[in-house]
Amino acid sequence: MSINRRRLLALCRKETLQIVRDPSSILIAFIMPVVLLVVMGYAINLDVDHLRLGIWRTDSGAPAVRLEQALRGSTALEIHSGSSKASLLASLARGEIRGLLVIDDGFSRALAGQGNGTPQALLLTDGSEPNTANFVTNYVQGIWQGWLAGEGVAMPVSIESRAWFNPALVSRNFLVPGSIAVVMTIIGALLTSLVVAREWERGTMEALLATPVTKGELLLSKLLPYYGLGIIAMLLCLLFSVAVMGVPWRGSLLLLFLVTSVFLGSALGLGLFLSTVMRSQFNAAQAALIAAFLPAVMLSGFVFEIASMPPLLRAITHLIPARYFASSLQTLYQAGSVFSILLVNGFCLLLLAGFWLALTARKTRRTLE
Repeated sequence: MSINRRRLLALCRKETLQIVRDPSSILIAFIMPVVLLVVMGYAINLDVDHLRLGIWRTDSGAPAVRLEQALRGSTALEIHSGSSKASLLASLARGEIRGLLVIDDGFSRALAGQGNGTPQALLLTDGSEPNTANFVTNYVQGIWQGWLAGEGVAMPVSIESRAWFNPALVSRNFLVPGSIAVVMTIIGALLTSLVVAREWERGTMEALLATPVTKGELLLSKLLPYYGLGIIAMLLCLLFSVAVMGVPWRGSLLLLFLVTSVFLGSALGLGLFLSTVMRSQFNAAQAALIAAFLPAVMLSGFVFEIASMPPLLRAITHLIPARYFASSLQTLYQAGSVFSILLVNGFCLLLLAGFWLALTARKTRRTLE
């Protein structure tokens, strides 16, 4: 398949002029990434603050008072008191509080070894929201362990935990790179899903097919301008996430360029395939959102842990380019240039890009029918 450089440059120039003159392309490439990053980076937040916890304490001993003070001193908990235990239980049932800690009589005496048994406190949580219930339990247990150490109560094992790569455990540092993978999937698939369908709707495809333009020149002229647009959009996302959202960057820009390039091959290839099959911009855009956006959000590991999915869905995730791109971006942002991860992800993205581009080339016809 021969490529005439002059024809290819002329076609690329024509496509670039269409991009510049088309407000929707500028909107998708430059405005949408910023809007989606802000929405996903700030609205989707796995950090839980101000968890509402009720405390009912009937023990007036000093240890029980100090335990309540330790809980009230936590910035993660919002402590609520009630006129009675029944009123707090009713608040728990209505969802006004997410947990209730009950410290009954005998707690302080048992701690001092004056009573029978070990000191116990009952923690009730709202199981209708399991994640929040787990957060409440973990926070209270953490404060409980710290309080025990302060009381001088001997514990058989002491565990010191340290979080690598994201010491403050800020969820935004993990979610923003995944959000960028979703944004780039939308940009790549949505932009190219419209280009061929737009030519058919405007009636310019017939004129184009009447020229000596080859299939390779036609496809490359549709890919190269949008590849450049995708690289610019990726740089915009990088600058915005680091400079505005404060997400740390630890990787190599060269590796980012290489990974983004192979990812764009798969995203642009998918969009161009949909545009080739569907000659309506509306249908092509709908198909791009269903085939690219939804899998990128649900099956990329960006929000939902892949290891927790059923076996069939875990197998399907291997066909989702955003899975490998999200993993690569999270590695570059948080851990740096970990070649063992980036090489595997890059190879998988290269295979997917080759598949979609080959399928598009096979479906592209040089005739009107």
